Parts: sequence; C-alpha cells; structure tokens
Amino acid sequence: METNHPKIGIRPIIDGRRKGIRESLEEKTMEMARSVACLYSENLRYMDGAPVECVIADTTIGGVTEAAACACKFAGENVCATLSVTPCWCYGSETIDMDPLLPKAIWGFNGSERPGAVYLAAALAGHNQKGLPAFGIYGKDVQDASDNTIPEDVKERLLRFARASLAVGQMKGKSYLSVGYCSMGIAGSQVDAMFLQKYLGMRTEYVESVEILRRIKLGIFDRTEFEKAMTWTRINCKEGADYNPPHLQHTREQKEQEWEFVVKMTLIIRDMMIGNPVLKEMGYEEESMGHNAIMGGFQGQRQWTDFLPNGDFSEAILNSSFDWNGIRKAFIVATENDHLNATAMLLGHLLTNTSQLFADVRTYWSPEAVERVTGIKLEGTASNGFIHLINSGSCTLDGSGQMTENGCPVMKPYWEITDEDVQRCLDATQWYPASLEYFRGGGYSSNYMSKGGMPMTMSRINMVDGLGPVLQIAEGWSVELPDKVAEVVDKRTDKTWPTTWFVPRLTNHEAFDSTYSVMANWGANHGALCYGHIGAELITLASMLRIPVCMHNVSKERIFRPTAWSSFGMDKESADFRACVTYGPLYK
Repeated sequence: METNHPKIGIRPIIDGRRKGIRESLEEKTMEMARSVACLYSENLRYMDGAPVECVIADTTIGGVTEAAACACKFAGENVCATLSVTPCWCYGSETIDMDPLLPKAIWGFNGSERPGAVYLAAALAGHNQKGLPAFGIYGKDVQDASDNTIPEDVKERLLRFARASLAVGQMKGKSYLSVGYCSMGIAGSQVDAMFLQKYLGMRTEYVESVEILRRIKLGIFDRTEFEKAMTWTRINCKEGADYNPPHLQHTREQKEQEWEFVVKMTLIIRDMMIGNPVLKEMGYEEESMGHNAIMGGFQGQRQWTDFLPNGDFSEAILNSSFDWNGIRKAFIVATENDHLNATAMLLGHLLTNTSQLFADVRTYWSPEAVERVTGIKLEGTASNGFIHLINSGSCTLDGSGQMTENGCPVMKPYWEITDEDVQRCLDATQWYPASLEYFRGGGYSSNYMSKGGMPMTMSRINMVDGLGPVLQIAEGWSVELPDKVAEVVDKRTDKTWPTTWFVPRLTNHEAFDSTYSVMANWGANHGALCYGHIGAELITLASMLRIPVCMHNVSKERIFRPTAWSSFGMDKESADFRACVTYGPLYK
C-alpha cells in the first residue's frame, strides 16, 4: 500500500467573536468536522483499498491567522481538497481556503438558531468574486442545533465531492506511459502531453515499443515470476479454436512461443509502469524504477502486430483485478494507445475502485435489423435496440459479469473479490489464436460475453480543436439477448473477441431520444465502460478539472457543480461550457 495518500482537509469555521459567541460554538463546530471525517473513513477507500484519511485543522478557524495556520498544516499533509464546515455566521473572506489548486466545498449547517446559511452564501460569493470556485452543501431540512447527525441529502453531496476530489489527488503527479505512439491514424493515440499536464496534473512518459523487445531479448524480467506466470496461464487460460484459414494457421510450436512471448510482455509492461525491485537485484537499476504510471497505452497496430504477437493478453490481464500473483488492484492500459479513452477509464477507476472495460463502440442494432437477420423480435430492456461493444480481446476479465452479489452480476473493488469470483471469470473466458488478417504476428484474444443486468456507465474524453477536451457520458445497462440473436449477431463481427451488449437509459431529450442517437452522437470509435451509474460523479469530477460535459443522461437533480456555474446562465449544460472556458484547466 501507498504510504502518503492524498487526504481531505477539513476546516471547522467559527464566528470569531469572543466572550460568549465563539466559546458556545466550539464543540458543535469541531463535532461537525469529526463527523465528516468519520463519514469519509467509513465509506471511502483509496485505489489500494486503504480507508480514506482526513486532516482536521488544529483549531476552529475564526479569522485569517487561524486560516493561515490551517493552510500551513495542510501543506505538509498532502491534502488534495478542503471541506469547510460551519454551524453559524463567520467572517467570509477571512476564513475561506485561498489555494487555487485545491478543490473546495463548504457545508453550512441548516439550523435556525445560528445563520449557517448566511455564512455559506457569503463565503461562496467571496469564492466566486475571487475566481476560486467552490461547491456549496446545504441540507434541505432544518436541524436542531443539538443534532449532530448528517442528513442523507448532505451525506450524498459530501461523498460525491470527496470521491471526485480524491480522484484529482490520486492522479496528480503520476504519469501516462505511452508505449509506442499513434496506432493506425487514431487521433486519440496521438498523446497530448499538454492536456494531461494542464487538466490532470500528470506527466507523459514516452517509450518506444522496441523497449519491450529489448527486455525480452536480454531477459530483463523476473525469470522466477515468469515461470510462475506460465504455469498459471497454462492452467487457467483456455485456448480456443483456431478460426484462421488452414493455410495461415501457426504451428503448435509457434503458438507455444507466442504464449511465452505475451506473458513476458505482460510482466514487462507492468514493470515499465510501476517498477520492480527484482530488476535492481539483476543489475538493471534504471529499469527497476519504472515510470510512476497510473495509466498507459500500447500502440500495437500495425507496425508491432504485423511482426510480433499482439498486446491483447497483456492488456486484458493488466486491466483485470487478478493475475498469477493473485487478486490485486487493476491497471489501466489502453488498446491502441488511446490516451483519451484511457483517461475515461482512469476517471471511472478512481471513482469506483473497480476495473474498467475498454471497447470499440462498434455497431448499433435496431430492433428492425435484429428481426430481419434473426426472425426474432426484441423485448424487454433491449426492445429499442442495443449497442454492440466489442474490442480485440483487451477488456478486463472482470467485465464478464461472473462475480455475483445477492444473485446479481457485479464488478467489485479488488478487496471484495474472492478466489471463486476469479475462477468463474477465468472459466468464462477463452483465448483464441489472434485473427491473422488483423494480427499477422499472432497472439491471443480473449473472448467472453458479459452477463446482462449490470448497471454501467459508458464515457469518453474527446478533443475538439478550438474547444479543448469534452466528456461524454451514457448511463445504461448490460443486457443479455436470446441465444439465437446473440449467436447470429456476435458472429457477424469477430467471434473471437469479448462482447458486451449495452443499452443506454433514454430520456427523450437530444442525444438520448433513442439508442441510435447515442451511437450517432458518440464522439469516437472507443468508449470506456464502468460498473455502476456514476454519471453524476463524473460530472462533479469534470467540473473540478474544468472539462465540460457535452452529452449525458443524468437527471437534473443529481448534478453537482461549483456554485459559480449558476452565474453562467440558467441552462446547466451551456453554463458548464462557459464556466470551464472562463476558469481554464485546473493546472493552467
């Protein structure tokens, strides 16, 4: 586990007037801070599974001197966001958090005895006037002054703010590892270092694909772990039939060599991302350090895959929550080095701590088209058609939906996954020899069909010239199709790749008036799929990073952005664009 997690800083704000007023409020104010810290530690975890940590100011803050002392303490505690809490009126601009790089929120207690709402409004106005956007949290119902519980509506917003803030904190200072560069002219593969730097606070590390080959040729990997990995792979990774034309099929000897090659690739890409102390013991100290990468991508096609085994096995295993070493935190590795889709995967991972699916947004199937080719009329959730999400085998194995909770398919944070969950995912997956028309160098592609009934959110970052990054969000569900429909439709593309049938939630508005509209308005060939309906969390996080949301199906009451956004017009979505342009990227 990490030893220096980013923390939430809690600032107990109080009326600075002494001789009765401040003294009467000390315990109530500190109790608000303690209750939020308890809420966070009990409900939120970091990517490594550790409970979220909070730092509370040493004293209540009634003026600028105490505000400065709090800022000094937070600077040494790796605080990534601040939450100010108060039950009363306080001095506005004397007590607010002035750090322009920290996401910030204020919870003003809704009680009639003291004007907490008045301070909340005054402090937020001060934030807006000073160009320091902040989130406002205020309960719907009046509480008694002696009531130290946190109302459910307040809890929801406190947790949403914290999840997004912790995502900001955990990615800051990390790297994107670009292995190779642009894949087949895909613009998302043309890694934009300035986007990663200005919006996410991340570095970009560029490594040519030949580094993988160098490490394989020179044996720069843990040989003992390799033998362990090969044994595990032979037992757990079932090889499927070879559907290549007989004259193109590789020999058994070639296929065995490819298995060894792709396992070595997996070890090496992981080592390049996070380092490996074993390499130092072998005399490769520089290689042992890694690139401090929280996400990465592998170019693959075409220069690599025309010559060498593809990256599907490596990407699928790294993106999963387990491998030969057991259950562990999933990595984020994008197919075709699509760093924009990797970013969407990273946001979902940071908000949920679950592994992410990388997919082509391949085909929209209308009910009419399905009935034409299968003779079956779609019913139920898929009655308005569905989107076929499929990629060449790089998807997390968690996405098979073989993990269950209360009899329903789920995807879990790694610390909740059992050995039985892992085995079911492995048993549901076959590894087919790569389609040699696509991948002349061979390799193996995973194949499974996701269980239906999982709530899922599809998202994607797109770059638009003159506008910058925009985020697309579509909440929906995985669905299961009648066997005949699934078989016919799946075989019309590549039957050796993993499939998820996805149905977005329709709203009768704009891009979500039909499933076809969602497909037609999607901004790229790829999408990231996350377990759960996290559209509201993504919107909050995007506002912190100043990335406008150009498409979503999240209900109006769930949207939570800084209060300054309401000053940019009554239409929430156009206001989002104007606010993001005005404030610019978080790390500008």
